[in-house]
Amino acid sequence: MQAADNPYKRSINLADARLGTRAVFVTDDWFADVNRMLQPEPPVWKDGVFDDNGKWMDGWESRRKRFEGYDYAVIRLGVPGYVQGVDIDTSFFTGNYPPSASLEACFCERGDPDEQTRWTQILASVDLQGNSHHLHATTLNDQAWTHLRFNIYPDGGIARLRVYGIPYRDWSSVSEAEQLDLVSVLNGGRALACSDEHYGSISNLINPGRGINMGDGWETARRRTPGYDWVILSLGHPGVVEKIIVDTLHFKGNYPDSCSIQGAYVKGGTESQIETQSLYWKELLPSQKLEMHQEHVFAAELQDLGPITHVRLNIFPDGGVSRLRLLGHIARC
Repeated sequence: MQAADNPYKRSINLADARLGTRAVFVTDDWFADVNRMLQPEPPVWKDGVFDDNGKWMDGWESRRKRFEGYDYAVIRLGVPGYVQGVDIDTSFFTGNYPPSASLEACFCERGDPDEQTRWTQILASVDLQGNSHHLHATTLNDQAWTHLRFNIYPDGGIARLRVYGIPYRDWSSVSEAEQLDLVSVLNGGRALACSDEHYGSISNLINPGRGINMGDGWETARRRTPGYDWVILSLGHPGVVEKIIVDTLHFKGNYPDSCSIQGAYVKGGTESQIETQSLYWKELLPSQKLEMHQEHVFAAELQDLGPITHVRLNIFPDGGVSRLRLLGHIARC
């Protein structure tokens, strides 16, 4: 599936293992570990590779069921969120995919679900095909969830489960004195638009931790025309930025020569208009030289814009950035 074909391209994959998402229970994963299904990389096929239990498959695969019932996995999301849609990916599963699947959800204030937990169906049973993507909108997308129960009927293999949505955080419990990364996906940050993302997704910029390689960052194609590249990010909560970290880890022969950052408190309009609006945002960080493969920390260089909701990172003229951190305090405006 091409990224352009995904209507949830700018939503966060809440089932991404990089966010801390993992399975806390599975009925059966005899052939392939259930947590492979949550890996961010596209699934791969390894011709002729077998382990002690059978053919090695890149995903979750249960045994052939010889009694009534069905298999399921309980998944704890790394960050609670509002679920908008799912992609049930059966890539490379041809004679061993489940004929159908469904999805349930719950919100646990603490801990994991137990026998008393009430599950809510957010995706009724849908038919599946082998070696295919299955994109479906979910219901009740105005409620936040902490756990999912992914049901496959009756058994089989799923290469990847991607659960698209918006992270949730209870901001009423966060002190205005606490410093945090306002643009981190764990705090509700989102990547909205960019000039180019030929080699790496813009959503990588706000993932937890440092990048594992060049593919785990945002990288544009080599610019052959005048201009520069840019990306627009939404903060998880309005806030005042006090420190910025621009990390070019792993980018050595392809890091940007310099960067600048604009910011604004956006009121009204829609996200489809954000690119035009950003042309007039004020400068938060004036142009700064960058170096290869390192974190660049800026504090004294920042302009005082007060509370903001969005930033635009400009890189000159092109290149790759691994992570962007906006450290500051929330503002209750």
